[in-house]
Amino acid sequence: MRRRDAADLAGSAAVGAWAAFTVLALVVAGGHGAPLRIDETLLSWSVGHRPATAVAVARGVTATGTGVVPYLLVVVAGAVAGGTARRRAVAALLGLVCLATGQLARRGVMELVARPRPPRPDWATHASGWAFPSGHTTTSALTAALLVLAVLLRAPRGRTALCAAVGCWAVLVGVSRVYLGVHWGTDVAGGWLFAAGWSGACLCAALRWLPARCVAAFTARGPASADEPEPPRTPDGLGRSHAR
Repeated sequence: MRRRDAADLAGSAAVGAWAAFTVLALVVAGGHGAPLRIDETLLSWSVGHRPATAVAVARGVTATGTGVVPYLLVVVAGAVAGGTARRRAVAALLGLVCLATGQLARRGVMELVARPRPPRPDWATHASGWAFPSGHTTTSALTAALLVLAVLLRAPRGRTALCAAVGCWAVLVGVSRVYLGVHWGTDVAGGWLFAAGWSGACLCAALRWLPARCVAAFTARGPASADEPEPPRTPDGLGRSHAR
């Protein structure tokens, strides 16, 4: 796919996600943060189905969606995406910028909507701040998007399984927030939509504004990429690997 086509596709996906997120945010804000019927149903089911083992697993999963873990995973994504030390550092830096700015923007929306969390007696873990959109959900989904992009760029085999595993992790983090009673279901849906819009916008911006040489370096699969020297040439003008 050409660079401009890929940028247009990422931009279109971002616009769609932002449109859906805006509608959801308006519905939530219009109801003054009150839960929707689906929110109450999901919370009621969660509170009624909490064996100790499931709660412990949910707490473990939810802990991976915040703190240092997502940032370490973004660095891993950079290491996967880059074929050289220089490209790994650049990819990791770009990923960290995407994640950090996304978190800041999400905090701004959270303060603007100011939606209360579910009742505290229903909580099965610690939480703080407003509810919409879910911070753990947004952070893990953004991280997953960066990991999937790195896998698609570099993994020679098993890409489908790896991407599915990463996607399942992000979904489980979001689901755990509802199961543990600290977020409404629509908070989690908002987090997924926000992450889709932000990651799509970041990818579109990178494809449009980064130098062509930089983009080519990350998308090239061959050994002779944009920041690596070409193989030595033989007297007949062919690369050594092509000489007979």
